[in-house]
Amino acid sequence: MAACALLFAAAASITATAQVSSYGDKAAGENTGDQLPVVLQKVGVAQHLNGQLPLDAAFVDETGKPVHLGDYFGSKPAVVSLVYYTCPLLCSEELDGLTSALEMVKLTPGKDFQIVVMSIDPTDTPAEAAKKKAFYLKRYGRPETADGWHFLTGQKPAIDAVTEAVGFGYVQVPGPDGRLTQFAHASSIELATPEGRMAQYYLGVEYSPKDMLLGLIDASGNKIGSPVANILTYCYHYDPQTNKHSLIVARVVQFGGMVTMAGLGGFIFLMFRRDLNLGREHDLTGRKEKGNG
Repeated sequence: MAACALLFAAAASITATAQVSSYGDKAAGENTGDQLPVVLQKVGVAQHLNGQLPLDAAFVDETGKPVHLGDYFGSKPAVVSLVYYTCPLLCSEELDGLTSALEMVKLTPGKDFQIVVMSIDPTDTPAEAAKKKAFYLKRYGRPETADGWHFLTGQKPAIDAVTEAVGFGYVQVPGPDGRLTQFAHASSIELATPEGRMAQYYLGVEYSPKDMLLGLIDASGNKIGSPVANILTYCYHYDPQTNKHSLIVARVVQFGGMVTMAGLGGFIFLMFRRDLNLGREHDLTGRKEKGNG
């Protein structure tokens, strides 16, 4: 049975190379040390701040209606999410994180901003898009905002035009049946200005409501944000029968856990030491005051 693994990697620079490659261009290969699997070295998010989205790109919305990306721009900023609707794990985590953050943002979809979710899989259907919209709209708990949520499907030329403009790199990989039905990709959401320019990137699967609120306010005024540290969360399918990448995944996850534990341990030690020093100073001060008295 195929599996999808989450792993975290900090890039050495702010931007990471993003490209779309055919499956024939990437071999599984062998990995040594704690390097990323070869396939993930071709996946990333390059932050194309102030880049223009292709507003003429043609899609189909969740009702089956032909639309253009520009239909959702013009007067309001937009949250953009690139996923695919049959993703076995990470895409749902991303949409969960987005929905949870928006629940605490005191702005209204459709009135103050648009939410544009686009599938990178050209085989996804409007019916699958409609199912996703219904699920997340129910989870959001504000059915009156339905007109502000848009779940799109499209063909590869339109998908590629958007992903290249965003800087969203992904590669197609085999599913459990061996066919190319899944995708290796990183997780991020983006904010775009009313003119359709990239204003801010949020990486990972959990997003700060405060940052999103401030980002939407800035984007509504056509302000472009700053690059963020490229700490990526990947969704990657691998075959446990070959198991070529399971060790590398475990090592990276373990390393992240060790870093976290070391950081927490250092913080606790410093706080304990500070409290100990404060206690000593308090004792000395009290003794001096008694001696003077």
